Amino acid sequence: MSEKERNKIIVFITTETEKEAQRISTELLTKKKVACVNILPRVNSSFWWAGKVDQSMESLMIIKTREALLPDIITIVKKIHTYQVPEILALPIIGGNEESLNWIDEATTPKIEQ
Repeated sequence: MSEKERNKIIVFITTETEKEAQRISTELLTKKKVACVNILPRVNSSFWWAGKVDQSMESLMIIKTREALLPDIITIVKKIHTYQVPEILALPIIGGNEESLNWIDEATTPKIEQ
C-alpha cells in the first residue's frame, strides 16, 4: 500500500434527515475538510439504544477525505449534529485510482492566498 493510499479514508455519518446531512456536508466542504460527500437520503437503521433494539429511517453520508482531517471533522460534526451520540466511523482506503486519490489531496488542501 502506497503512502498516497494510506492517508485516505472513507467516513460514514448517519443523520436524522437529509436536510441535516446537507447542512453538515456544506460545512465540511466549505472548510475543505472533505473532498466529496455522497448522501443516501433514506436508509433503514436498526440499532441498540437505551437498552433496547430501536429502528429509524436515517440519511447516510459517505465522505472521502484525508486521515489527518478526521479530528477536525469529528469536532465540526459534533457541534452541529442533532444526535446525542453521532455515528462517525472512518475506514481506510486500501487502494484506488491514483488520479482519484490525488484529487482527494487537492480538494482538501486550502489554497494559499498570494
